[in-house]
Amino acid sequence: MTVRVLLAELADTHEFGRRLGRLLRRGDLVVLTGPLGAGKTALVQGIGTGLGVRGSVTSPTFVIARVHPPDPDRGGALTLVHADAYRLGDAADPRAEIDDLDLDADVDEAVTVVEWGEGMVEQLTDAYLQVRLHRADDDSRTAELTGVGADWAARLATLDTPRKAYP
Repeated sequence: MTVRVLLAELADTHEFGRRLGRLLRRGDLVVLTGPLGAGKTALVQGIGTGLGVRGSVTSPTFVIARVHPPDPDRGGALTLVHADAYRLGDAADPRAEIDDLDLDADVDEAVTVVEWGEGMVEQLTDAYLQVRLHRADDDSRTAELTGVGADWAARLATLDTPRKAYP
């Protein structure tokens, strides 16, 4: 099952991420794909808001991965591991670089979101959510969410999408 959502503005991307964050559970892996400026980090910032994590979610491009613990005062109960594989991939097998990050150590206990992770992190879990972001010339975005394995189809069917969503 693939869900497509039109996000008219960057703020809509953040808000959609917040709703998506409320759908996520311990052990979930989200793989984000899209060109520079498509809104990947804005989506993760919204996911962090939805999860109720402590502090601000910023791009981990230069540190590769950031861990955002839950903030009980914000209703948080899950840790968000936010990784950015953009700077990885120069090796013959970029999955070896991902292994060096030890994401698999946290994947069962946290929500793990990896920007630019397509083709590198899917082996971390049996099921994951693929999110592809596309940016149009008018600065609107389209999010395509495809659940792979487990109960993603049922969970995506319950996702509160904006009115501008289309099948």
